[in-house]
Amino acid sequence: MAGHSHWAGIKHKKGRADKERSKVFSKLSREITVAAKLGDKDPDMNPRLRTAIQAAKQANMPKDNIVRSINKSEMSDDKNYENLRYEGFGPFNVAFIIETLTDNKNRSASSIRTVLQKNGGRLGESGSTTHLFYNCGVIHIDKKKYSEEEVFEMASNFGAKDCFNFDNYHEIISQKEDFYKVKSEFEKKLDNFEYSGIEWRPFSYLDLSKEQSKKIVEILEFLEELDDVQNTYTNANLDKIKL
Repeated sequence: MAGHSHWAGIKHKKGRADKERSKVFSKLSREITVAAKLGDKDPDMNPRLRTAIQAAKQANMPKDNIVRSINKSEMSDDKNYENLRYEGFGPFNVAFIIETLTDNKNRSASSIRTVLQKNGGRLGESGSTTHLFYNCGVIHIDKKKYSEEEVFEMASNFGAKDCFNFDNYHEIISQKEDFYKVKSEFEKKLDNFEYSGIEWRPFSYLDLSKEQSKKIVEILEFLEELDDVQNTYTNANLDKIKL
């Protein structure tokens, strides 16, 4: 299906069932702190912070943790986090884009390189895989709450690029540049989203066998376990892996 990110589905389902939430909370907390540090402390005035808080709530992160993460942005510590993107290849010629939020780029590069090399892959140079992907805004809306017609009409009026239907949700795709604007318009009409974020989506997917798909999911999970890694994207078609 066009636009469908199967790895996101696997990751979200696994995250909900994962006993060790501390790592997930740690990454969400870091994003909230950085978003608050770079912009307004009021989520209504800071779209990046608002999106980070929504993601934290979707992961059932306690309200106290969220408030603490925002307050942390006012503390003058010597840690300066920056968003860095790494590109690489896995086995079967699969491409990866790995987004990090790190205070030590040498550590990030070294740990990502190690994961890829141990699993038959390699770290690439800047631009080695991004040409295989496009950057876009993604919003998921619960199918039970709104009809296809209602969502399509809103998406058209709010400047979205595409609208798709899946088993349990509607998916709205926007240009990366329009994401926060489109999302703000939806927020005026809807209570909450199933998911929202800016993603890298492949122009075309690589079809793999079931065993090959399992290997790629394993690599994605190793990458996600790294503290500095916030998001990972691949052009592998993982539909053979059951959610």
